[in-house]
Amino acid sequence: MSVEVELRHSFGAFALDVAFKIERPGVTALFGPSGAGKTSVINAIAGLFRPDEGRIVIDGRVVLDTKTGGFVPARERRAGYVFQDARLFPHMSVENNLRFGWRRAQNPMDEGDIAGVVELLGLTRLRARSTKSLSGGEKGRVALGRALLASPDILLLDEPLAALDAARRNEILPYLERLRDEMKLPMIYVSHAVDEVARLADGIVVLRDGCSIEQGSVFDLLTRLGGDIDPMGAVLDARVESHRTHDGLSVLTFDGGQLIVSRIARAVGRRVRVRVRAEDIMLAREEPRAISANNVLAARVMAIHQDDSPQAEVQLSCGPSRLVARITRASVARLALAPDVAVFAIIKSVIVDSSN
Repeated sequence: MSVEVELRHSFGAFALDVAFKIERPGVTALFGPSGAGKTSVINAIAGLFRPDEGRIVIDGRVVLDTKTGGFVPARERRAGYVFQDARLFPHMSVENNLRFGWRRAQNPMDEGDIAGVVELLGLTRLRARSTKSLSGGEKGRVALGRALLASPDILLLDEPLAALDAARRNEILPYLERLRDEMKLPMIYVSHAVDEVARLADGIVVLRDGCSIEQGSVFDLLTRLGGDIDPMGAVLDARVESHRTHDGLSVLTFDGGQLIVSRIARAVGRRVRVRVRAEDIMLAREEPRAISANNVLAARVMAIHQDDSPQAEVQLSCGPSRLVARITRASVARLALAPDVAVFAIIKSVIVDSSN
């Protein structure tokens, strides 16, 4: 499944000039500040507006080509759309909201597949409920279900968590991860929140002032210095190696070493995504001993980024994996850090997300 997007459009003082290609299923984040043009891009993919110039191809099917005049209407694009505010029909039950998407599918799911989507999103007990009685997180899951029951070729999500508080965001994020891992559907996810992108996305397209300025893997762009995204610290693809019964910890392995974390409910051998914030990585020139941190990784300095602030960002290689530590400029000087210097990365806190 591939998606090709090339768009140019003038909104007067603001111009859109975007081009990118997605060549595999999974989540691609459209990342950038408010006003960068992210929503305009997915509206064009959905067929909700027609750009001045452009070409959009979804799984080999040309849905827009302004050179030939080709334009597939929105209702025929087979694009599921989840808006920021859910937009459920308040006079309908959860069941009827879900069936609204299903009735409009060109290739409707059978009852078994419908039940699978409902179960995947944890909606079984909500089917008879009025949408007026749902929490924000529940409404978001129903909106996802309605979009999926339309049997789309691509799922478009326009900051679906932006209107939710932290508790509701944490409620719905695991379901988005399950969609990513189990549906094998290309998803374009609009966001300006680095934490969401680090947790969900496989790839990132960065937009600024209406232009696509870079595209790459989440594992690369979120550990890059001097770019348009503040470095996460580390985003790692890991595997559960073992669970230690004597102390309640789990051992994870990744390309570059191992991490010890509080016991997680994942079977041995399962993949997990690990995130480490740049502020949670300390550096030492000598291997520390008798410290409380469980994770100390041998690493090597790749690059250092410093500006006028008191902080500096140090990019590290740990085998083939990359990390970024955010420390003070004074610490960089005191440790005499420079490219190719060997260091030890002391990791104070690790965030483990659900299985890939």
